[in-house]
Amino acid sequence: MKEIDQLIPKLFRTEYSKLVAVLCKVFGLSNIQVAEDIVSDTFVLAAEKWKEQGLPDNQVAWLYTVAKNRARDYLRREKLRREKIEPNIKHSQETSYDLELDLSEQNIEDSQLQMLFAVANPLISEQSQIAMALRVLCGFSIDEVASALLSNREVINKRLYRAKQNLRKHKVKLELPPPKHIAERLDTVLTSLYLLFNEGYYATHSDVVIRKDLCREAMRLCILLTRNESTDLPKVSALLSLMCFHSSRFEARFDAQGDQVLYYEQDRNLWQQSLIAKGEYYLNRSSTGEQLDKFHLEAAIAYWHTEEDSHEKWENILQLYNYLLQLEYSPIAALNRTYALARADGANIAIPEALKLNLEDRHLYHTLLAQLYAEINNLDKQKLHLNLALDKAASKRDRDFIQAKLDKLS
Repeated sequence: MKEIDQLIPKLFRTEYSKLVAVLCKVFGLSNIQVAEDIVSDTFVLAAEKWKEQGLPDNQVAWLYTVAKNRARDYLRREKLRREKIEPNIKHSQETSYDLELDLSEQNIEDSQLQMLFAVANPLISEQSQIAMALRVLCGFSIDEVASALLSNREVINKRLYRAKQNLRKHKVKLELPPPKHIAERLDTVLTSLYLLFNEGYYATHSDVVIRKDLCREAMRLCILLTRNESTDLPKVSALLSLMCFHSSRFEARFDAQGDQVLYYEQDRNLWQQSLIAKGEYYLNRSSTGEQLDKFHLEAAIAYWHTEEDSHEKWENILQLYNYLLQLEYSPIAALNRTYALARADGANIAIPEALKLNLEDRHLYHTLLAQLYAEINNLDKQKLHLNLALDKAASKRDRDFIQAKLDKLS
């Protein structure tokens, strides 16, 4: 039972978006809710049947077969309704009643790539675009979408409802936009994948340190963009480079007991060199264009984090954060810049800069200040900020981590 309870969410994460995208290619994007309902019902049935009958040998093939059968049943019912119940009503119909559901790897990739850009349509508000991408393409729960967008369930549900209404109203098709429109929609697509990766890397809805399945899914979708000539642009390689560098440190970010290990305490021998090499490869690919955006800068920062400690390393990271904050300010980037400043110029220089950030409601802010005060042996300030961090931390994992530091001080 426990195995199935763990397996279903993993398969939902990897297969939900594939099935929805392929079904939308058949039904038309205006019927996206129908596609989502069919796929959701498929997973509900899987949870029931597998607990009763045991796991099938090929769980993915089982899901695809059931989804195909349910789609056929839906089309039969729809055809009957149109012919018998509403014979005199003229319908505007995108969907053919003859189901040709191509679940080949190539068609799945093509459908997902088309879906990425369909939900990034400017007819939908930017926030709704990202919410749609996270929900439909990345398999986020409503709570996860709300967390990623700093919102709540009610707001996200309303955004998704309005977005689907707009897709129906304007009869948006599941297809890649013309090349001239790809670049303007790409930022929304990349932001969605960035948020997906971050949700896995920081696992805000789980007490697990890292949700590798989310990170891998974000990388897989990003790789899809690099495989298509019209979407293989420098900023895509920059984002993929960033993901590779961060992923290379997965195994070093927690110890055998599952406790978090901060960057400066990590065992470099656990860093995956093959992913670092891939990160360097995609970082080099990203340098071919003329435009510099935040993903280029964040990838370069992540690259320097893979280098041996030196003043040059932290000075480079500090300057890159300065550029990044000028380009696009974010509280997390400002915090990270302060840490780089401490490494480059010392905690005495960094503390006044940190105090200017005015981020008292964030536990990471207080955790950083506690660390900086520890470096100048100010025990009282260190304890003060660890206690404030403990009060602000939302997840049990973070609270346990902070409490362990307080216990050591005691």
